[in-house]
Amino acid sequence: MTTPEQNKELVFRFNKEFIEKGSIQAFKNLIAPDFVNQTAPPGVPKGPEGVLYFFNEVLRPAFPDLKVEIYDMVAEGDKVATRKAYHATHQELFLGVPASNKKVVMQVIDIVRVRDGQFIEHWNVVDMQNVMMQIKE
Repeated sequence: MTTPEQNKELVFRFNKEFIEKGSIQAFKNLIAPDFVNQTAPPGVPKGPEGVLYFFNEVLRPAFPDLKVEIYDMVAEGDKVATRKAYHATHQELFLGVPASNKKVVMQVIDIVRVRDGQFIEHWNVVDMQNVMMQIKE
């Protein structure tokens, strides 16, 4: 069993190595095969394949310079919560909106449950309305 501090390190690694840099190896190491994304959008699989689809087919192509800034990270038991932002430039089609080349900030709150050094469950809130307003202005 991992400690809350070890769990925070896993979440930090996932944000920097997979979300920011796109490392598939980090993804495979940090996401359990039975992982469930409890807040997957309608039509997106709730398992690991849905996370890969969202980042590799939707988010990263539209925002290839994506950087993660973690403001707060709190861990208790097997859960880690982060309040963070994705900073990026809208360079390709995103949810039907053509590239605007505008800089955007996506505010995100995540909660991840960890078991044996891997993510097994996830919940998040993203202010997508604000993101769409930024790229359409």
